[in-house]
Amino acid sequence: MTLPENPNRSFPHHKLIAYQLALELVKLVACVRIADAQLRQQARKSAASAALNAAEGAARQTVADKARAYAIARAECCEACAAVEIAGALGACSPASVDSVLVLGARVRNVLSGLIR
Repeated sequence: MTLPENPNRSFPHHKLIAYQLALELVKLVACVRIADAQLRQQARKSAASAALNAAEGAARQTVADKARAYAIARAECCEACAAVEIAGALGACSPASVDSVLVLGARVRNVLSGLIR
């Protein structure tokens, strides 16, 4: 995903692939039909938190601060994936939805893991 050149899009997170992927995860989770309201809310909240923490990490100055924010983003990504996976196990969403979220979630997790080191 490439963002167009725009002076309003000059924040540090706009250049961060991890943020772009996390934002895609937010959009995907929002589209997944999860019948269980609590799991749906948790999946959406965690996916959004993953993107927010990735953005926060991009804006931090020190390596330690960046790593801390990226670690939180990675954990939130895993939580979002788990919420969708649990919904699937309960029959509250389709296996195809679970698979698509897990594939993108693994990509987000891997990119964020690289930023933590």
